[in-house]
Amino acid sequence: MSIEAGSGIRFAPVILAGGSGTRFWPRSRRARAKQVLALDGDDTMIQQTLMRLLPVADVSDVWVITNRLLDKTISEQLPMISPDHILSEPSARNTAPACALAAFLLEPTEPETVIGIFPSDHVVANVRRFAEVIAAGVKVAAAGENIVVLGVPPTRPETGYGYVEQGAVTETIGDIPVTRVKRFREKPDKHTAEKFLAAGNFAWNGGIFLWSARTLANAIREHVPDMAPLLEKIAAAHGTPEFEAVFAEFYPQCENISVDYAILERRSAKGELKSNIYCLPADFDWNDLGSWASLHEHLGENDDSNVLDGATTGLVTIESSGNYVYAPGKMVALLGVEGLVVVETPDALLITTRERSQDVSKVVRALHIDMGREELI
Repeated sequence: MSIEAGSGIRFAPVILAGGSGTRFWPRSRRARAKQVLALDGDDTMIQQTLMRLLPVADVSDVWVITNRLLDKTISEQLPMISPDHILSEPSARNTAPACALAAFLLEPTEPETVIGIFPSDHVVANVRRFAEVIAAGVKVAAAGENIVVLGVPPTRPETGYGYVEQGAVTETIGDIPVTRVKRFREKPDKHTAEKFLAAGNFAWNGGIFLWSARTLANAIREHVPDMAPLLEKIAAAHGTPEFEAVFAEFYPQCENISVDYAILERRSAKGELKSNIYCLPADFDWNDLGSWASLHEHLGENDDSNVLDGATTGLVTIESSGNYVYAPGKMVALLGVEGLVVVETPDALLITTRERSQDVSKVVRALHIDMGREELI
């Protein structure tokens, strides 16, 4: 059942699927990025994203923003999405233009529609709770010129995420508290992250946002005014034979900026009582699978677990712990090693440590810039 059917609020999820997923090399490539891989079960990441949205949204209202290397694969994986709702960016311009494009498409005829922004590479264990939190967030976003962010309850002093500093609770929807956002904090160092965790009122910014089409479009006009007329021209051409040409001409002129910097940080600078930014807890067992280490964490029972992934034929471990192995068709033996990541594909082999797995993108950069090995990326 959709939110629209139950409350009269129309909800349009926007799935962001344009990333290249370089930290999952060598499994992830430009034309086979992690959102179209099955890293957690039989369904791909983007298929899982869509399926958990369907309890709260009509499939006809779902949009996907991707790129021209992935659009065909995504269309094949999501055949229920209308082709004119799968938009391929002519160039990568970060998340602000991608998020805002949906707002400018919907604002002329459906300004009250609540748009939800959803990365395509998250894992959610408790799908029922996810639907409850999203439904509550949609109600808050529809109640005025409000911006809603979902804050993930932190479990460790993580330095790889931005944080949301929360203020007072303004209301409770069911058992879901709604707090005012004081401000957004950039990725901290370890000491600052430990202070955030101890304070108790900080959450990880999981990149899930909710706002009406009018609110988002007006926020772009206020905070990134040069972008607004470009997106208006693109939106006006949607559905016409000229759309691809207009898209290709004007979208690359949009500023390359994240929605966090473009809108959320600038809006929160107005102060807690004036910014109209609210936070709901993303307490549904969330993981963004941002690296091989996070995949190990997600699949392993504990930090000491050896994780054997994929169609590997067997694993022998002797005095070894905390390793992640993906080597289809191979028997793998680990002897006296700890915290390794081993990933084999037909044309490449990655060996690193879990601690350095966030840096795998440096390998991709070296292959591209230093070696010109385009066939490997």
